[in-house]
Amino acid sequence: MPKIKVFSGRANITLAQKICDKLGIELGKASIQDFADGEIKIKIEENVRGIDVFVVQPTLPPAENLLELLLMIDALKRASAERITAVIPYYGYARQDRKDEPRVPISAKLIADLIVTAGALRVLTVDLHAEQIQGFFNIPVDHLYATPVLVDYFSKSDLSNLSVVAPDTGRANRARGFAKRLGDNIPIAVIDKRRPGPNEAEVVTVIGDVAGKDLLIFDDIIDTGNTLIAAAKALKSHGAKKIIACATHPVFSKNSVSKLEASSITEVTVTDTILLAPEKQSKKITVLSVAGLLAEAISRIHKGESVSSLFI
Repeated sequence: MPKIKVFSGRANITLAQKICDKLGIELGKASIQDFADGEIKIKIEENVRGIDVFVVQPTLPPAENLLELLLMIDALKRASAERITAVIPYYGYARQDRKDEPRVPISAKLIADLIVTAGALRVLTVDLHAEQIQGFFNIPVDHLYATPVLVDYFSKSDLSNLSVVAPDTGRANRARGFAKRLGDNIPIAVIDKRRPGPNEAEVVTVIGDVAGKDLLIFDDIIDTGNTLIAAAKALKSHGAKKIIACATHPVFSKNSVSKLEASSITEVTVTDTILLAPEKQSKKITVLSVAGLLAEAISRIHKGESVSSLFI
């Protein structure tokens, strides 16, 4: 069995280091610098010939994060790594996953093609925005969910008056599964909304009884926060008692954090698939780590063991 090494791009070195700590190995040595014109220069600083290599890099904007992942994969391929697995905690450009209007790209498919062409032989990712994106790859994809991490956190709270809320009808199945993991008798409610434009949300109605309830809004991404805040307003107008929220990926674009701080949401729980800059941190925001989940998956992939029990 080849030796294992984990390398990281610059998008989330903190998470990569936590993964290595869980695995009991040192983070692989790589030099990543920018030329004066902004081009990225990468050099792998240790031998990887015949090694089972994992590259940790979320592909959130700016696009340099994606390019950095592709260049690292190419460098490792040309250095004769035995196998290269792209560990993508947050798979960016996933929201355009189909051609739903004329003259638009299927961005999620294009990104998948680029990763495969660069030389990745496997992908490990967390909470894809759309599960069918797995089919865009012609290599194995291990799609993990952050649910166990979130369930472990919330199960320590009082759940006697809790309902789980799906922020739209497309998330209803995931919200139902999350509620079932928290407890057999926890009900769900669904926000019926429409999008007048990108990053805009308009609540049409609330499906389910939320009056007097403590509500947990469950989503995969928080970007501008507009969807979350619109949902919270609608739930409050229907008599909600307390509103908290959780999501796997804290994109937190523009002034989303300040908007969340000013909202009626009392707590927002996210994971560290994306590294939060200091200006995006808040007393309302709780960050949980998926390092243990990813480390376990990496260990099993390396040893040729089943990863299916982690797909929950």
